[in-house]
Amino acid sequence: MRTFTYGHGWPLVAAVIGLLASSADTAVAQESGREGASILLGTFITNRDTSARLDSDQSDGSDIDLEDDLGLEGSTSVARLGGYWWINDRHRLDFGYFDLSRDASKQIQETIDFGDETFVINTVVNVKSDLTVIKADYTFALLARDRGYLGITGGLYVSQTTLGISAANISASDEQDVTAPLPVIGLRGDYAITDHITLRGVLQIFDYSADKVDGSLTDFYVGADYSFGDHWAVGLAWNEVAMSLSAETDRGLTGALDWGYDGALLYVKFDFGNGR
Repeated sequence: MRTFTYGHGWPLVAAVIGLLASSADTAVAQESGREGASILLGTFITNRDTSARLDSDQSDGSDIDLEDDLGLEGSTSVARLGGYWWINDRHRLDFGYFDLSRDASKQIQETIDFGDETFVINTVVNVKSDLTVIKADYTFALLARDRGYLGITGGLYVSQTTLGISAANISASDEQDVTAPLPVIGLRGDYAITDHITLRGVLQIFDYSADKVDGSLTDFYVGADYSFGDHWAVGLAWNEVAMSLSAETDRGLTGALDWGYDGALLYVKFDFGNGR
């Protein structure tokens, strides 16, 4: 199971606060070249760590490591789309979308119980792991300066997950579907180190517990981009996410999913106009 250390994000937050607080600008943002809106398209090179369990009403399921036990790729590269819009100096909307789906076939090395099905040792199983992530956030800039801002952010991190295991030779299959619209809160900030280089960072968290659902999420992002021309920029960022979720499924089964990913994002960004 992947764990996340909150200390990874707080040095960035402290640095951004210090840079903004030391600025001689007024509390209200000055006229500047900040973009009014941006579209980002990149390649996300990820490392994956996923474990799952699906219990039947008769017995507990097996704890499965999807990469080691079922042969799913641990490292993948996917396209990633994102963007944001400054409504005015203080209010900003962000969105993001990417697909981390994988599939594999493997002869398993131990017996696996998954939901109502049992897959015995040496069975060749087909595995489908579909995962799409949709993010939507609102940010209020508490500190706004000519060269950057620091704000409180809140929104939804929606992960649509399907995990299916099947074996054609024994006509056995089972599937677990989880759609988790997790509300997140955190901090978001940018700081223009020079006229062309901007440092950007986000730290968001979620923690929830109820009768049928328990979950937690930590999402940390830091990067920098270099602007050229009037509207273009290229950038490099690091994104690390850890999520743990357990819930009763719509079939009355109990499932648990622990997954995380981290990796580098290489992107190009197109800016629309001026935010002022």
